Amino acid sequence: MYNRLFLSSIFLFVISTIGCRPVDTCEAPVQKGLLKAKVCGMSLTAPRNPFVQDPMEEMNALGINWVALLPFGFFDQSNATISFDTTGTAGGWWGETKVGITTSHNLAVAQGMKTMLKPQLWSWQGWIGDMEYPTQQEWDQFHADYTSFICYWAGIAEDLEVDIFCIGTEIKESAMNHPIYWNNLIDSIRQIYSGPITYAPNWDEYDQITFWDKLDYIGVDAYFSLLPDATPKVCDLKTAWEPTFERLKTFSTKWNKPILFTEWGYLSLDGCAYKTWELEKNRSSAAINEQAQANAAQALLEIFGKEDWWAGGFQWKWYADLAASSQDRSDDYTPQGKMTEEVLKGLYQ
Repeated sequence: MYNRLFLSSIFLFVISTIGCRPVDTCEAPVQKGLLKAKVCGMSLTAPRNPFVQDPMEEMNALGINWVALLPFGFFDQSNATISFDTTGTAGGWWGETKVGITTSHNLAVAQGMKTMLKPQLWSWQGWIGDMEYPTQQEWDQFHADYTSFICYWAGIAEDLEVDIFCIGTEIKESAMNHPIYWNNLIDSIRQIYSGPITYAPNWDEYDQITFWDKLDYIGVDAYFSLLPDATPKVCDLKTAWEPTFERLKTFSTKWNKPILFTEWGYLSLDGCAYKTWELEKNRSSAAINEQAQANAAQALLEIFGKEDWWAGGFQWKWYADLAASSQDRSDDYTPQGKMTEEVLKGLYQ
């Protein structure tokens, strides 16, 4: 009797202390192909010059089935204007021109992949989300230029028959405070592009956007802050996700729209699952940590991947010219050549 009680106690103790150890299933992808029916997407950084080799083949080998194509426009905050290169003769990068985007789209289609066209704005003067103007005249100038920019790409999206068109990315002050403009803009885009559309707000503004009823997906750039640990464990990250998970689920139900992570990603650095925007500015102060990136990716994909209301997402980001580049990407968001590739393989294929 004593021996049986002793052994039972030992068994219960072992079970209770397994917790988040690496042998636990929460530390390794065990549901092969969990996300196979989802948007298993990747954001492709447009190259300066034409592709040396097809970047879609390597992505497709990991089970990536969607690619986000990212032509950038450059906004000058001082005069509220936007410029972009439509011909490839104005000094823009080849991958962001009509020819480059068309080539990228066709290569993706040839691999059986789908595409989202996601034009974005960028400036040396600061993040687009912080842009604010004191006068209506300046806002009108910005909005007129933005309409020209986004409608140009909506026409390209229609011509190429891309599968989703994203009408904007993190244009926080405009999208939150000028809903009439955005409602009218959506109507204009619908006259040009016949496919599904979304908008990509930052993680801290998606619930302040009021025009989700006019879109097909609720987009979220999902850089939510989770845990400050250098290498957080997968199951701890899943626990940290729970409040945000519930809010997103409720928000999807409220609008009766699926949620699409228009961006998600982690730097391969210590503490990558916590305040990414601050870590980005202080990369040199953090150690390279592929395991932390892999754990963070796994936790996100496993906790959302089983949900019907979650459409999937686009990881940030993939460099088409990485092999030919001398720039060190070991601390970057890309999963290329890192432990995260194995996580994607396990869950996507």
